[in-house]
Amino acid sequence: MTQQIISICGIKNSGKTTLVTKLVSRLSGEGYKVAVIKHDGHDFTCDVPGTDTYRFTENGAYGVACFSDHRIFVHKQGTGEREEALLALFPEADLILVEGLKDSTLPKIEVIRRAISDRPASNPAGRFLIATDWPAGTFDEPTADLEDAEGIAKAIGERVER
Repeated sequence: MTQQIISICGIKNSGKTTLVTKLVSRLSGEGYKVAVIKHDGHDFTCDVPGTDTYRFTENGAYGVACFSDHRIFVHKQGTGEREEALLALFPEADLILVEGLKDSTLPKIEVIRRAISDRPASNPAGRFLIATDWPAGTFDEPTADLEDAEGIAKAIGERVER
């Protein structure tokens, strides 16, 4: 199987995270090994206050790793890495969903929710589907109903070589 990378993008509050969550559930249920990388345009805290790893970071550690027999956690200060560096962290994944990166040329699905927007905001290069609650025919490119996670997962599955 050839690893596939697909961006799920859209403007703020369009429903990206909700769609990614549904797609992960559906695609992993179909046997795909799915990883998710989230791009955040702002700074964020990824460790839980009160934990040992949080305390290490708060006290100046550049990086912290924690592991058990069942999971790993790595937190380090960023040095300008881009998505390409993060993709290498998941060599065993069949599919990597990247939430965000609407300006990239990655294959992408743009989420357009009627209450938020009425037009695509992503770079059209790579865009193969618009997931939307606008009526069919609103956009001059392929669309899927935003609530049709099964149909959207099928469109993704057609892009992944088995």
